Amino acid sequence: MPLLDEIATPRDLRTLTPPQLSQLASEIRELMIDAVCRSGGHLGPNLGVVELTIALHRVFDSPRDTLLWDIGHQTYVQKLLTGRAAGFDGLRTRGGLSGYASRTESEHDVIENSHASTALSYADGLARARELSSEGDRAVVAVIGDGALTGGLAWEALNNLGGARQRPVIVVLNDNERSYAPTVGGLATHLGKLRSARGPGNVFEEFGFGYLGPVDGHDIAAVEEALGRARALGGPVVVHVVTEKGRGWETAETNELDRCHVVRATPSSSAAPASSPSWTAVFSDEMVRIGAERPDVVAITAAMAEPVGLLDFQREFPARTIDVGIAEQHAAAAAAGLALGGLHPVLAIYATFGNRMIDQMVTDIALHSAPVTLVLDRAGVTGDDGASHNGMWDLTLFQAVPGIRIAAPRDGTRLRELLGEAVAWDQGPTVLRFPKGTTGADIPAIDTTDGFDVLHNAPGRDVLIVSVGPMARLALDVAGRLADAGVGATVVDPRWVVPVNPTLVEAAAYFKQVITIEDSGRVGGVGTAFTQALGDAGITTPVRNFGLPREFLDHGSRAQVLAHCGLTADAVTTEVLAARTTSERTLTS
Repeated sequence: MPLLDEIATPRDLRTLTPPQLSQLASEIRELMIDAVCRSGGHLGPNLGVVELTIALHRVFDSPRDTLLWDIGHQTYVQKLLTGRAAGFDGLRTRGGLSGYASRTESEHDVIENSHASTALSYADGLARARELSSEGDRAVVAVIGDGALTGGLAWEALNNLGGARQRPVIVVLNDNERSYAPTVGGLATHLGKLRSARGPGNVFEEFGFGYLGPVDGHDIAAVEEALGRARALGGPVVVHVVTEKGRGWETAETNELDRCHVVRATPSSSAAPASSPSWTAVFSDEMVRIGAERPDVVAITAAMAEPVGLLDFQREFPARTIDVGIAEQHAAAAAAGLALGGLHPVLAIYATFGNRMIDQMVTDIALHSAPVTLVLDRAGVTGDDGASHNGMWDLTLFQAVPGIRIAAPRDGTRLRELLGEAVAWDQGPTVLRFPKGTTGADIPAIDTTDGFDVLHNAPGRDVLIVSVGPMARLALDVAGRLADAGVGATVVDPRWVVPVNPTLVEAAAYFKQVITIEDSGRVGGVGTAFTQALGDAGITTPVRNFGLPREFLDHGSRAQVLAHCGLTADAVTTEVLAARTTSERTLTS
């Protein structure tokens, strides 16, 4: 009988002998490799923390003691040790286990914010709460990677934690020399010195922390001994644990790019091969072309050059590619400085991480009318990564920025065109957003009028459908279904969705109804802006906005999440026809 089958709670770990612990670690790795290679997910980070997780749960009594995992994508081992092994086959599928820590799954998962560099701040606040409620004997342990420690929020927390000499917070620094990519900057150099020689002064002690390490993170006994010493010290302590990302799987250990940080799901044998490139690949190719023509264009990445499509640009133009680590706020402010220096920076990040730099976009970039292009990959519904990774807040946040221009391409050709227009704009910031997945076939325009494309035209001027970016396919499908019901629909793509095109606003006055369809939040989205623009112009045409609701959306495939939100051709068509019927009854009553 596998040892893992006998682990119902973390307390069961304490009866195991050293050989049994070694066997358990092997079983965990074998199960994760098999399951994650089928479902997709963060394999490399979890393979690297098997022994560390076992040691943490042997030393500390979770959930009475609190274990906080920064990002939370490396909690698969904790899931297996806390009674969730049976559900691992459903990892990252609708109704199955989350690919991150999840409070709804287990009391051992305390935080589920899957953005980096946050756990130390949670730890500071939680430890203060324990002090005030006389529960100081309940340990607070925060596990953070060296890559995440490049983020500014982590240093704000270290500043506060180190200043409280009697606050017993244990910071476990999981040092594997990388986040997605190798860790960059002065911190990486400093940690390298600590790994290579015991005893040198270190920045953590200067901040007021005790320091233990470096410790071999794959030696359970050594990690347990260090954690026990840290708890006995009674104040803020950093336990420096050195691990190997992808440990125990040769494919990951020999992958120098990302150590199999994320493994894609194995496609089914019946799955058709992709017939078009990914949005990221098209962006990557166009950036290289633009870079060859424009020596003033520089690229910025926040530790994710390959995932956001900047790796080829980096290879072609290494001196014009800047990796700032996991520090989106710094990336944006530095981009403003680059623009002030006469360059045109292109900052490419996942849309979900754009939330972190709204202050810099407002006061550092827009206030100075700095020509910076922000490229948001994985905008809209991303699906299996879950609630915090859907890129559904960017339009709500960024369209409030004065002077900003936001483009949403509907296909690969429009991505190339709009990226070119964005870097050619020198009067202020621009944003280009596109989703996860493949571009599909191009959708040609039948006409272009004052900056917006007409994709389908029908007589009668019954319904004007304003589609945002890749939702053009859905909009055309809806138009076809409406035509079958005897309702004529014209479909337009604004291309630049912010600011609202005044010619398109005027055109709306000639239709009986307007609907907007976007893969972003309805609250403060493109539909809201278009509705407001109609009102400002005194146009009374009724508008119905289709988009994502103001809620955190559970993990599942992109199609499943969109269907949950009513963004299918059947659902949209039904609502439009129902609204028309209600309107006609009102007019005749």
